[in-house]
Amino acid sequence: MSSETSPPSPVPPAPSGGRRKPRVAVVFGGRSSEHAISVITAGAVLRAIDRARYDVLPIGITGDGRWALTADEPERMAIEGGGLPSVGELAESTEGSVVLPVDPGSREVVYSEPGAVPKALGEVDVVFPVLHGPYGEDGTLQGLLELSGVPYVGAGVLASAVGMDKEYMKRVFASFGLPVGPYEVVRPRVWDTDPILARRRITDFADAHGWPVFVKPARAGSSIGIAKVTGPEALDEAVAEARRHDPKILVEALMRGREIECGVLEFEDGPRASVPAEIPPVSDHAFYDFEAKYIDSADGIVPAPLAPEQVARVQELAVRAFEAASCEGLARVDFFLLDSGEFVINEINTMPGFTPISMFPRMWQASGLSYPELIDRLIQAALRRPTGLR
Repeated sequence: MSSETSPPSPVPPAPSGGRRKPRVAVVFGGRSSEHAISVITAGAVLRAIDRARYDVLPIGITGDGRWALTADEPERMAIEGGGLPSVGELAESTEGSVVLPVDPGSREVVYSEPGAVPKALGEVDVVFPVLHGPYGEDGTLQGLLELSGVPYVGAGVLASAVGMDKEYMKRVFASFGLPVGPYEVVRPRVWDTDPILARRRITDFADAHGWPVFVKPARAGSSIGIAKVTGPEALDEAVAEARRHDPKILVEALMRGREIECGVLEFEDGPRASVPAEIPPVSDHAFYDFEAKYIDSADGIVPAPLAPEQVARVQELAVRAFEAASCEGLARVDFFLLDSGEFVINEINTMPGFTPISMFPRMWQASGLSYPELIDRLIQAALRRPTGLR
């Protein structure tokens, strides 16, 4: 669509004698390597929002960070023939941009294009940020929304940052007495100034806990940049790939057992856990990587075949992890059920995927909450929550 296309209409006036519908800005895309997954998630959310209850404003963030008005066409936000969608393909203009308010006293959204008078698009009542990875799920966007005084769905600044940084996530969990697996952190300065020392630390860790180990970016998701390393000869290549996404890397020991996931949702009386799910071993993949998740669509088992006491234990740990990280709204907590019978927390996702095949909505559907009801509950919770320190 050309840059001369008119932007969406401002917020419609309230009907005579009534109040206008709350306006939800669905913000997606972003600058991280999970850009496409965020677009897919946004498509599912846009399909599920009850348009009789809410007005919707889709705002996409391009790979280079421009905030763009996008077409409200969820059917275009999907994987087609293995190809991944992007905000650039959905943007109404290649030059126009959207600006959120920076004054807490105003929630007016403005649309501007070069050489044109900025146009007010009306107020936004709540932001539904479905960004994944850095510059969206890591507290940066949440900080902007806090400064703007705009309510938003999901975790705040601290919980978002903790959930994104796998090192500090594990440190927080361990400080609350929650079980985590063995890991080693290699910071950028160490690898850049003394790579021999960095390699020795990783190999010593692997020798102590056994090969293979997993080398991953410390602040990324969707299994992007992760490598399963079976020996020292493959280490440099794995580190280079992880550092392509994040200069800080995490090395984790192999956890032998089953992969279990559990959703957490904030209700009026506090957080509750969903029925858990299981990610079975995938064929033709070394582990549950990006291709297995999104391209080959490896299917999870919902609910997971667990004994009642195991279900109770994983639900308890999921809620405790949610509380330990100071989460709000929602989270998905991933576990390993070791051969010994012990549950170990792998990570927490403060904005889990909402694609049609994502485990979080599937777990809540199995718990009695449909996808549209889940979206509505998250929006309503954000509208009730006060902005600022809480």
